[in-house]
Amino acid sequence: MPPLFRYSFQSYDPLLHIRASGRELDVSPKAAREVCKAIKGMFLKDAKKYLEDVQLKKAAVPFRRYKRKGAHRSEISGFHTGAYPKKAAEKVLLVLSNLEANAEFKGLDIDRLKIIHAAAQRGRVIKAYTPRAQGRSSPSFNTLVHIELVATES
Repeated sequence: MPPLFRYSFQSYDPLLHIRASGRELDVSPKAAREVCKAIKGMFLKDAKKYLEDVQLKKAAVPFRRYKRKGAHRSEISGFHTGAYPKKAAEKVLLVLSNLEANAEFKGLDIDRLKIIHAAAQRGRVIKAYTPRAQGRSSPSFNTLVHIELVATES
């Protein structure tokens, strides 16, 4: 039975492309978007090394869209604002390992895989309310994220 979701990558060819997705992951949508933007165009092994360095706070992810009041990072070349989104890097790394397993299953060369599509979309919202004084309540919503990766041999 095929999955009930679709990928945003339209020109998919099963002979050329490998794809993997993580659905409804509990990470920040903004951080996931910036991590996906950072690894797009990288080779698979370089992206895995980069995300491991982000988790160890050795390499920063440039925040290009969500940069208001963000700290500057000296290790980023070409851009000033950045952060170390550990949780988002961890979840994208899991999807990358899934992508690598899919490539091995298809019999492709892992060293030549290049990420050509990396996207993060907002998923469903888990609504919760925190009770307050005087019978009021405050919303405490959590937005889940869908992460998609597509790679090809180059």
